Amino acid sequence: MVAYMTEFTSKQKKTLVERVYRFRDEPVESMREVALTSADDIKSLKAPVRLIAHSGVKLAAVSQNAMQSLIELESEVITSAMTAAALRLERAAHAESIVDLVLDQAELLGASRDRLVDEATRAVEIFKVAGRDARKVAVHLYEKVLEKADEDLPKVTSTRVRKAKRVVRKSTARVRKVAA
Repeated sequence: MVAYMTEFTSKQKKTLVERVYRFRDEPVESMREVALTSADDIKSLKAPVRLIAHSGVKLAAVSQNAMQSLIELESEVITSAMTAAALRLERAAHAESIVDLVLDQAELLGASRDRLVDEATRAVEIFKVAGRDARKVAVHLYEKVLEKADEDLPKVTSTRVRKAKRVVRKSTARVRKVAA
């Protein structure tokens, strides 16, 4: 590890020294190269910015669709609650006895429970669809940005330092015994 770090720092030092000498010897040419490199870097930012902007538009559409569905569901919930309340009042008005009133209200209670469960299920489904769509947008953006980054970066070659093979020495005592 130390050998690798030493090699890396020596390469970096050598590159830096070369750049300093070049900048000292050819300052105008060096500044032109820096300016061109900077211009290329700035130009390369256009694609990711566009990707993020398009993803923002898609995410806004997902959000808008989810809100539209939730507002429509809210309207239906309020309408059905008002209809149920009106039905309860009508049945209460037509009840002939207190027993009929209690039985009618108990019967409507089961229908209200079913209605509430259905509406909650629909709300959860709206959130699930919105979450799924938002995840698709995010994954698509991530893949595109990662793809661009892979295209822009040069391939890294392995700079692994190999250890020198150790020479195994035969002991001199053994060699003398064999010779005798």
